[in-house]
Amino acid sequence: MSTDKWKHTLLPKLIDRIVDTYADGKGINQQEGHDLPNRKVVDQALERLYTILFPGFADGHPVTRANTTYHIGDTVNHVQIELTKEVERAFRYACRVKDCQNCNVEQQAEKVVINLLESLPSIRQTLKLDVQAGFEGDPAASSMDEIILSYPAIRAIAFHRLANVLYKEGVPLIPRMWAERAHSETGIDIHPGATIGPSFFIDHGTGVVIGETCVIGSHVQIYQGVTLGALAPAKGQKIRGSKRHPTIEDNVIIYAGATILGGDTVIGQGAVVGGNVWLTDSVEPYTKVVIAKSDLLFLRPKSAANTPHKGEFACPARPLCEADGTIKPIHQTPIKQNTKTSATKNQTIRKAVKAKG
Repeated sequence: MSTDKWKHTLLPKLIDRIVDTYADGKGINQQEGHDLPNRKVVDQALERLYTILFPGFADGHPVTRANTTYHIGDTVNHVQIELTKEVERAFRYACRVKDCQNCNVEQQAEKVVINLLESLPSIRQTLKLDVQAGFEGDPAASSMDEIILSYPAIRAIAFHRLANVLYKEGVPLIPRMWAERAHSETGIDIHPGATIGPSFFIDHGTGVVIGETCVIGSHVQIYQGVTLGALAPAKGQKIRGSKRHPTIEDNVIIYAGATILGGDTVIGQGAVVGGNVWLTDSVEPYTKVVIAKSDLLFLRPKSAANTPHKGEFACPARPLCEADGTIKPIHQTPIKQNTKTSATKNQTIRKAVKAKG
């Protein structure tokens, strides 16, 4: 069938079938004249707020002492105008869904945005502590400027602290939009409802998940792949509004890949949770939780004479194989390294590299 024929005969029918899917009002904006918040404008307001929190870092425009007042004033004015309209749309949407009557969404939106702007000084002071915690906790960091400019955690935490203000004000949609903006950029998923204290830092960050009712104290550091989640998510809306996520007290370290679940789970002050630990029970203060060392199987290479250039490995359990080909379970003791010899070799390598340089 030619394209022209398809356009004249089948395309109108296709359009009708697509439009029919809108009849239930689900998954379509601008129903009854009340459109959802504009994603582009919402994101733009978030970026403007970020330039207030870290002037000169986000947009690349230098901020001098002479133009700081003008820069901040102009940015705050733009945010107030743009964001108020989008928050109003969000409230109007919620009123339509809940069938509210006589809601003064304009006044409500204005109040919320002003409260957000008024909170910027305190958010900025908290973020300074977050950056300081990141610098002190990461020996690879060369400066706090490097952390602000390049570490994904700071952007995710900053977005969260902004979104959390709107979440507490009861703003629909926009807090989650900001949280998912951070998630898509950094791989760090923090629900806007999570309560997070100062001097918080996420090292590396990819794969971190922090749930809505999670409460995190001050001076907490977590690593990539950590989940602070809920038990029984299959119950869904039935447990909405309940405390579903863990509480992490002050000065806790949670290493990579750890999973901590449940609203009654409390990780006590000063505790350390090791990598890949799975926890659904509380941990006493100043306790270390680690996985017991598992048995490791070390596969030794065949001699170079027998397998030149192939890199094949011989199983040390091969002499224990049964006649039917199965392998008896064995325990292989880890190879002990001669640290003195190793150190000598390392020194020799360094000298050789230095001589070449």
